[in-house]
Amino acid sequence: MKYSRILLKLSGEALSGERNHGINDSVLEEYAKQVIEVVKKGCEVAIVIGGGNIFRGLSGTESGFDRVKGDQMGMLATVINSLALESAISRLGGKAKVFTSIRMEPVGELYDRDRVLEVIKNSTVCILSGGTGNPFFTTDTAAALRAVEIGADVLLKGTRVDGVYTSDPEKDPKAEKFERISFEEVINRRLKVMDSTAFTMCRENNMAVIVFDMNKSGNLNKLVDGDRIGTLISN
Repeated sequence: MKYSRILLKLSGEALSGERNHGINDSVLEEYAKQVIEVVKKGCEVAIVIGGGNIFRGLSGTESGFDRVKGDQMGMLATVINSLALESAISRLGGKAKVFTSIRMEPVGELYDRDRVLEVIKNSTVCILSGGTGNPFFTTDTAAALRAVEIGADVLLKGTRVDGVYTSDPEKDPKAEKFERISFEEVINRRLKVMDSTAFTMCRENNMAVIVFDMNKSGNLNKLVDGDRIGTLISN
């Protein structure tokens, strides 16, 4: 096993499957199975999940929402997704616990780095919800921040595509995939991997990022073992 502690970033949109909104039960169960699989082999797992399948703060502002209120709604959407994932993991026999960046007991325990490190060592998946707890920051930034805080070996960004490409592979059939790329080259090529705040945090703290297809069963397990899947971004 190459990575003993990971921060897994999942997009909310991926949870909706083909419907593009809400939560797809089969996708949720598949994610839960993959997570339980790596926990059973001894990997410590923390997860940050987005809320775009329910509400996106930025798109909300286009509809007239105040940006701060819109982002707060987005934070709550991530909590809903986190509770759903916690339930799915528990239903399949695993152990999971939701932490929230803002106080909302009994929905989840208020995030505390030391408490997470205590819980994660007990084969319990720690789902870190609510983003950073502040408006104007994305869940990508929250994932980068939490990965650095808990001392994760790597930040795994699970998406619908199998890595980083020269352009959007869903729109450009000639797009070429990178097996490995530096943070600097991603910036120079202006590739859309994460927002700039998240990206800068990873780069400055030497937190490697792997972008991979989470929808392909077994990929997470292979990555934890060190197989070359997706695209590795590092200094």
